[in-house]
Amino acid sequence: MSADLDRIPLVDLAAAHAEVAAEVEAGWARVLAACAFVGGPDVAEFEREFAAFTGVAHCVAVANGTDAIELALRALGLPAGGGVVMPANTFTATAEAVVRAGGRPVFADVDDEFLLLDPQRAAEASAGPVGAAALVPVHLNGQLAPMGALEALARARGAFLVEDAAQAQGATQDGRGPGSWGPNGIAGTSFYPGKNLGAYGDAGAVVTGDDAHDLVLRELRDHGSSRKYVHTRLGFNSRLDTVQAVVLRAKLRRLADWNVARRAAAARYDSLLANLDGVRLPRTAPGNEHVWHLYAVRVPERDKVLALLNEAGVGAGVHYPVPVHLQPAFRELGHAKGDFPVAERAAEEILTLPLFPQLTAGQQERVAEVLAGALSRL
Repeated sequence: MSADLDRIPLVDLAAAHAEVAAEVEAGWARVLAACAFVGGPDVAEFEREFAAFTGVAHCVAVANGTDAIELALRALGLPAGGGVVMPANTFTATAEAVVRAGGRPVFADVDDEFLLLDPQRAAEASAGPVGAAALVPVHLNGQLAPMGALEALARARGAFLVEDAAQAQGATQDGRGPGSWGPNGIAGTSFYPGKNLGAYGDAGAVVTGDDAHDLVLRELRDHGSSRKYVHTRLGFNSRLDTVQAVVLRAKLRRLADWNVARRAAAARYDSLLANLDGVRLPRTAPGNEHVWHLYAVRVPERDKVLALLNEAGVGAGVHYPVPVHLQPAFRELGHAKGDFPVAERAAEEILTLPLFPQLTAGQQERVAEVLAGALSRL
């Protein structure tokens, strides 16, 4: 067996780095020579370029994706103790950011087909005793939540709408990207290394079409200041390092092509796995342009299948094995198993297969072969 088939990673960061290495090295040399490590032209240019890529007026670069959601909520004026409706099948950072911003997570179940926030369940959650000062739909695995219905719900409830777009860089719905929905138009994203657009460390951004929110966000990320030693509000230290901006600019130039490659790989998996009994394939919701951050299938006896794939050198994974409402950190919210059955069932079945722009057809054929063998042993 060839070396590239012997060990197939879930994400191949080295392959992505090889494509940008020379450009990053030259950019870092420029930053080091100038000793301009915080802010500066590279950060400003990245903000301009990513805003244009996303299709909104403004991008405010911050230290990480969790900060991005928190600062977005703070910029909108989330009231203390305000309920924030979100799906139960998200990463803990979504709920963590809400708590840090002074809000209270209000979980809702997802639809069974796409595993995205269900507008009807969100409406029911927002009508509960905590209410809904904000909605935070999560754009899962590379496609947008049903934003038309959620935008209408936010307007009906008088709630803010803050999108968690960490897994949807380049994704659109009906031609619109993150940060263009709702009464306020704002989204947070993460550039954690494994994302479609990944830094070489932690990084994130808030995108918005609103000029006033842009100004507040810029103050919040920099100690509440827009002018040196003048602090108009209580802020934070959440600035993007210049060296990360260099990496992100180099990768952003390739992101559209990388997303095309991800779509091709997803289509290839669809074909390879179409007739495999016991596998439930992911689907794209109507109106969505998917960017396939993750290719997550659903299988029986997931943990056994995962172990067999890993033993055979296939770097499959799980996103996420424990729904956030069942995490010990949120025990005080009083939830129990059975509260959100779709999210809980999916957490037991989800299996994430290797997917990255440089993934080869041969590697995918090997993944499909190993997966078929694993299922036959159940």
